[in-house]
Amino acid sequence: MSKIYNGIMGLIVGDALGVPVEFKKRDTYKITGMTGYGTHNQPPGTWSDDSSMTLATLESIARLKKIDLYDIMRNFYRWLYEGEFTPYGKVFDVGGTTRRAIDKYAKGTPAEECGGKKITDNGNGSLMRILPLAFVKGDYKSVGDVAGLTHRHGISIKACILYVSAANKIVRGVSFEEILTEMYSDSWSTTIGLRDVRGIGREDIKSTGYVVDTLEAALWCLYNTDNYRDCVLTAVNLGDDTDTVAAVAGGLAGLMYGRGGKKGIPKEWISQIARKEWIENLCGDFENSVL
Repeated sequence: MSKIYNGIMGLIVGDALGVPVEFKKRDTYKITGMTGYGTHNQPPGTWSDDSSMTLATLESIARLKKIDLYDIMRNFYRWLYEGEFTPYGKVFDVGGTTRRAIDKYAKGTPAEECGGKKITDNGNGSLMRILPLAFVKGDYKSVGDVAGLTHRHGISIKACILYVSAANKIVRGVSFEEILTEMYSDSWSTTIGLRDVRGIGREDIKSTGYVVDTLEAALWCLYNTDNYRDCVLTAVNLGDDTDTVAAVAGGLAGLMYGRGGKKGIPKEWISQIARKEWIENLCGDFENSVL
């Protein structure tokens, strides 16, 4: 279970670190560890929609042993309107494009047609939940299909495929330098305006909710640090969409550095995560279903 658990828990811990300071402006605060309350008035270790939708996707694939778009959408509905896949049975954060897609599904729109297709529908709501696809055998069409459940514009789909590809290569032991070189040689990077993070300073990194900004910021944090703790704290302290940038970066960092030790996910942070035993069991079920 190590790789799957490390990636998912890496994402969830990053998310939880960022929840208390979501929407705060850069350099108006300093996060050095797990805190609580703040923006959403939630206790330490609380994760948001990023983790909930990731876990909803994970659970569907684990239970059915395949990707079923309708079942994943049913899980998204259960999350948004029934409080499933949440830390404490209540949703406190959801993006507009995501909500509209789930509402379309609830009204009978086919799952594959629910996602927003406008240029304005390129928030990071698909990128934040797409990590489970890095562990599923198959082509990248499946990544686009799952991303498109809520965000069907080509920019979002391409960003998700680039992210899943990077995660999959980390799992296979490819160096991050090589991953970046391959990513930036892909025409899709140019098409969506993804810049090479190896030549960008912090002042030029955006951490907004735009999907390309989030992917770029996450890659920049991973490139400019050499351990999980520094990676996600760098992400959280960029400001604005702190939970999602840290979740996206944390998923890759969890895969790269694992748990414990000097470089891995700090055990004291994992110990504070809500429903951590359930998450561990779900990751085990997922591993048994797809590997």
